[in-house]
Amino acid sequence: MPNLVKFFNAKWLNMRVPVILLLFLCFMAFTAYSQDAKKAQKAMEKEWATKLKQLKPMDYKAQVEELEKTKAALLEQSQKADKLKAEVDPIRKELEAKTTEIESLKSELKAAKDLAEEQKALAAQKENQAAAPAQSGGAKSAGKVKSIAGLVYKVQIGAFRNKDLTKYFENNPNFSGEIDADGIKKYTLGIFQEYWEADQFKKYLREMGVNDAWIVAYKDGKRVDMRDAREGAI
Repeated sequence: MPNLVKFFNAKWLNMRVPVILLLFLCFMAFTAYSQDAKKAQKAMEKEWATKLKQLKPMDYKAQVEELEKTKAALLEQSQKADKLKAEVDPIRKELEAKTTEIESLKSELKAAKDLAEEQKALAAQKENQAAAPAQSGGAKSAGKVKSIAGLVYKVQIGAFRNKDLTKYFENNPNFSGEIDADGIKKYTLGIFQEYWEADQFKKYLREMGVNDAWIVAYKDGKRVDMRDAREGAI
């Protein structure tokens, strides 16, 4: 038993020596590091103390004043920025409100235009449907005449008081006429979208002996002034 105790004591002693040595080395390293840190701190304090000694009172005062001026300038700029922001925010909000209002007005205007176009189309349709044959009162259609929407040109071939040719309108869509306010019946041939086409047809008719042939204009089934039609006033 004593021999076993001696063995363990010897074993522990052999293990304790490296541990103690390691701890001692760590302590020495920490001590050296602490000394170096203290030396560096003292050197820095010494350096700043030297700089403060070399700095003249007037230079120090000037630097302090310059620092205060810089702080004051920065404060002033910050106050101006805050003031400008306070002025801009209401304008920005008003601009956003105006933009929203403009978009709303654009939508309303588009809806109004669409409605106007629909009403115009309906009015033209009703007007075409209402252009029925009549025999009295004002300048009215003579017989069943096809009403053409838009501006067209026809060639009038004659005007008569006692000759009624309306029976030929039924099977001849290009042959039409109307009764004037004084009862004179005016007859036309052809329906042309372009003036030059009507003018060419008028020349052919005159070459054939229809000396009274001349061009007349109609807008949506109603006779209109030729000058207004040529100048685009209608």
